[in-house]
Amino acid sequence: MRLSHTAGRQLIVGAVACTTLLTMAACGGGSSSTSSSGVTTITVAVTANPLMTTIEKLTPAGFEASHPKIKVHFVTYDENTERANVEKDVAAHGGQYDVVMIGPNDIASWAKNGWIDDLTSDAASDASYDVKDLLPPIKDALSANGKLYAVPFYGESSFMMYNKPMFAAAGVTMPANPTWDQIAALADKLNKPGKVAGICLRGLTGWGDNLASFNTVVNTFGGQWFDTNWNAKLNSPEFAKAANFYVNLVRKDGEPGAGNSSFNECLNSMQQGKSAMWYDATVAASTLDAKPSPVAGKLGFAPAPVDKTASSGWLWSWALAQESASKNKDAAWQFMDWATSKKYISYDASKNGWAAVPPGTRTSTYENPSYQAAAKDFAALTLKQINSVNVKQPGVDPQPVPGVQYVGIPEFEDFGQQVSAELTAAIEGQESVATFLSKSQQIAQKAVQAAGYKK
Repeated sequence: MRLSHTAGRQLIVGAVACTTLLTMAACGGGSSSTSSSGVTTITVAVTANPLMTTIEKLTPAGFEASHPKIKVHFVTYDENTERANVEKDVAAHGGQYDVVMIGPNDIASWAKNGWIDDLTSDAASDASYDVKDLLPPIKDALSANGKLYAVPFYGESSFMMYNKPMFAAAGVTMPANPTWDQIAALADKLNKPGKVAGICLRGLTGWGDNLASFNTVVNTFGGQWFDTNWNAKLNSPEFAKAANFYVNLVRKDGEPGAGNSSFNECLNSMQQGKSAMWYDATVAASTLDAKPSPVAGKLGFAPAPVDKTASSGWLWSWALAQESASKNKDAAWQFMDWATSKKYISYDASKNGWAAVPPGTRTSTYENPSYQAAAKDFAALTLKQINSVNVKQPGVDPQPVPGVQYVGIPEFEDFGQQVSAELTAAIEGQESVATFLSKSQQIAQKAVQAAGYKK
């Protein structure tokens, strides 16, 4: 496949950022082991973001101290690298990792292939874990055929975040339920080239990066990847309108170097006061609006912008699954149980404050008065956004498989990545939007025909 120079650079620079709680651990992972003293080391692969950094810091005192026979070796990757390395290992039954961080798009196919274990009985066996407390949309997204295959570390939809002092200084107001046209008008008024971007939007190549936010725009503009007969629709007027809107918005009023921007880059831009608005995952509020963030208390939040639909947020969970090839399943589950439990959420709150705890997983979190007070600016909206998502038909027309910010088939990871690279090329001005659409239509149609979806 042809990659933009950004995508190619990403594969080179997408080197592993490896962190570990074991001083003897080497970067790049490693097999699990049991020492002569009877201590079992489990290897946990996670993506690099602030909430994962927090659990690495809390694990020694919060988990290992009460489980002296278990040591946790975290291996932290950027999002694209984590997906690639983990899938390679589970597909080969390599057992390099005991616990892996995955998302809803992986569940059905990985469960069918026997790559990850059914966790239903494990979760039910611990009454304190309280499976019924898991938010239904998130639990359902991590289940296949009525069985739970991953437990949620955090859950999210998407919404608009904005800097209230910047809005006040510009004399503008965020609508209660903004449209994308309204957001574009606001971005134009707030944009100060060289100083402050009107809006930050993902541009980095990755089916889980720029396509995540872009696909929600496609859905609400009335576009779709495929109709119910698996005809690719990336060259339709509705898809084209969404593509032109997104690319023009980020190029005109977005952050500099948007082709390199993902979640962490936009997070930093908002914290540093370099962007007035940011459309992204609801989980970002747990970092932006919590101490020691320099903009805590200065942010406003609004629903995901719409055009033709009533809502447009995505649905996602970074969740923990157990590799079927793990040789340390009991120890792995003990860690997974703790890391996704009510107990962990309370422990995190005791160290970092309630506003900073992993959101979007448990009803009890949203019923907790302490959380309601600390996260009053975004908690209710986050829950509303999660509950408003229609994964079966997020857009105007019916679609062949569930999925909001992704197409719910295994092959999407490959052809979605290719289309994402073309989107980055359009954002960077390397090719026109028309070229992006033409190439992407061919990529998508050939992919589903080769896989046998389209006869």
